[in-house]
Amino acid sequence: MPLSNQELLKLERKAHELRKLCVDTVVWAGSGHIGGSLSSIDIFTILYHKYMNIDPNNPLWEDRDRFILSKGHVGVGFAPVLADKGYFDKELLKEYNHTGSKLGMHLDSLKVPGVDASSGSLGHGLPIAIGNALAARLHKKHYITYCLLGDGECDEGSVWEAAMSASHYNVTNLITIVDRNRCMIDGPTENVMKLEPFADKWKSFGFIVKEVNGHSFNELSNAIDFALQEESAPVLILANTTKGCGIDFMEDDYRWHYGSFDSEKYKQAKQSLEKYYQERIKEVK
Repeated sequence: MPLSNQELLKLERKAHELRKLCVDTVVWAGSGHIGGSLSSIDIFTILYHKYMNIDPNNPLWEDRDRFILSKGHVGVGFAPVLADKGYFDKELLKEYNHTGSKLGMHLDSLKVPGVDASSGSLGHGLPIAIGNALAARLHKKHYITYCLLGDGECDEGSVWEAAMSASHYNVTNLITIVDRNRCMIDGPTENVMKLEPFADKWKSFGFIVKEVNGHSFNELSNAIDFALQEESAPVLILANTTKGCGIDFMEDDYRWHYGSFDSEKYKQAKQSLEKYYQERIKEVK
C-alpha cells in the first residue's frame, strides 16, 4: 500500500533529523564513516519508524524483530538512530568512539542496548542474520530478521556462502538489504572488484531481487511489503543509494568513506542538508 503524504512527511522529517545528528556525532567523535552512514539513513529510518516491532524499554524482548548491521563500520549513523528511539540517552553520542566510551566505532551488543549483533570484520552479518531467522523458525516465533549489508562487503565469500544457505533453507523470515552506494574505501566498487551483474548474482543464489531507489520511502516500503508476504524464496532488496547522501560536496565520492569536518565544512554540511530536506519535502507536497 502506498505511503500517505502524512507518512512520507513524517519519515522525511525523521531522516533529516537523523542525518544532522549523524554529522554532529562525527564532529563529537573527531571523525567517522560518514559517507556510508548517510547513504543508509533512509533505510534505517523506514525500518525503525515504520516496520520493526521493537520495544526500546525492553531491548532483549524475545519476540522483537532483529536488525543486524553487517556493514558495522557505519555505527556513527546507527548510534543516532538507537539514541533517537530511546535505547540510550542522546548525550552519550558526544562520547562516540572516545576512549572508555560504551559507543565504540563498531557497536558492541554487550554494551549498547538495541544492538542485536556486534560487528567487526565484514561479511559476518548475513550468516548471523540467517542464524537468527532459523532460530525463530525452530522456536516457532514470528519475529522478522532484517540485515543490512554494504555493496563493497559483498566481495567477501562468506556473504555468498550465507546466501546459498538462505536459499537452501528457504529463510523467508529474513529480509536482506544491500546499500548499493557503489563506493568503498579504496574507490568505486566496480574498479576495486566488479560486482555487476549484481542483481543476477543474487538471483542465481536463489533470491527474489527487488531493485529500488534506496532514498525513496515509497519504493523501500513497497519492497519491504513484498518481502514480508513472500514465502516462496528469500528476498533481497537492492537499494541503489548515494554515498554521502544529502551533503553536496560529499555525494558519490569514495574519499568520504571516512572523514572529519572543520568548522567551515561543518557549516557547509548543515546548509546542504537543509537544502536537501527542503527539496525532498517539496516533492511530497
